[in-house]
Amino acid sequence: MTEHLEFQHEKGASRSKWIAGLLVVMLVGWMGSGYVLPAAEAPAEEATPAKAERRAVTVAVHESHAAPVQQEFLAEGQAEPRRDTALRAETGGTVAEIVIEKGADVESGAVIARIDPAQRQADLERARSEVTRTARDLANARTLLARGVATNDRLIESESAAAAARAGLVAAEEAMKNLEIVAPFSGRIESLDLQPGELIGAGSEIGRIVDLNPLTVSVQVPQQSIADVKVGMAADVHFITGTDRAGEVTFVGTSADAQTRTFTAEITVPNEDGTIPAGLSAQVRIPTGELEAHFLSPAILSLDTTGQLGVKAVGEGNEVVFYPVEILRAQTDGIWVGGLPDALTVITVGQGFVNRGEIVEPKASDLLEAAAQTKADTSETKE
Repeated sequence: MTEHLEFQHEKGASRSKWIAGLLVVMLVGWMGSGYVLPAAEAPAEEATPAKAERRAVTVAVHESHAAPVQQEFLAEGQAEPRRDTALRAETGGTVAEIVIEKGADVESGAVIARIDPAQRQADLERARSEVTRTARDLANARTLLARGVATNDRLIESESAAAAARAGLVAAEEAMKNLEIVAPFSGRIESLDLQPGELIGAGSEIGRIVDLNPLTVSVQVPQQSIADVKVGMAADVHFITGTDRAGEVTFVGTSADAQTRTFTAEITVPNEDGTIPAGLSAQVRIPTGELEAHFLSPAILSLDTTGQLGVKAVGEGNEVVFYPVEILRAQTDGIWVGGLPDALTVITVGQGFVNRGEIVEPKASDLLEAAAQTKADTSETKE
């Protein structure tokens, strides 16, 4: 049988209860002391942690100065011959001889082919005989009219017949002169569709002759550039074959195309040796004036919040400034832009990490590159 032990009547037990109660009272009093005796408020500087200032972003910069740049109008065009004309036979007949072959270069008046004169000679003799006969009839009509045995109607008929005969003789003589098909101007025989013994009619087309000196390059000028292109301006023409020639603006249209709203301009290009064929594509560059501009790398261009193209630069107090720009001329190694001050500090590296109005720590591009190289060398040494 288990005995139940009680210590309530022991002196030690009573003392422990008093100690526990005293500890509870002291604990409650300490916890409530914050309300009874509030602590003095700490100074604002100590109560609020110091706000850390944002560290300025280091950017690479370059001192850019405006320089004169040639403004140019660029356009694509096509080389056209000075003249391109069909060769036609002025009289009909049988082809007796072909003097010039296709592809030959000829001078003005050079004989290309000859027509057999037999038929034309017979026509000439017939015309001469007709002139003689009608002249005799006219004389008889006048004599009979003077004797009173002929009427005026007969005289008029005889005069008409005589006039017609004389006209036929002139035509026959001209036909004899036109037995030779000649070049109307100096050029190249581009095509010749003619064979010996072939019968051709008067006015029939037998070939084509092209004059390649000078060439004419036609380009289309947009409305916004028409005031810059004028007759007499020098032009540089680069053909697709790699040939470069100097030319001159000889024509600028005054009426815009109804569909494209562009104006036609023509550039005359010397081609004495005839080495540049017609139909080649060409790029035309016409200097139109000189402007002050900055030469920059296209990589430093950026857009503002409105989508406007420009560059970021460092202004007073190392504050980032955004300048809208206009591209005036593009080259393989950079671009010329306008709309900037004569001199400015352009951000070349880090422009994508800063915005207008921010404070930056500018470093010259060469110094920043040197620091980066030193850091890289140090890292390699540690490794």
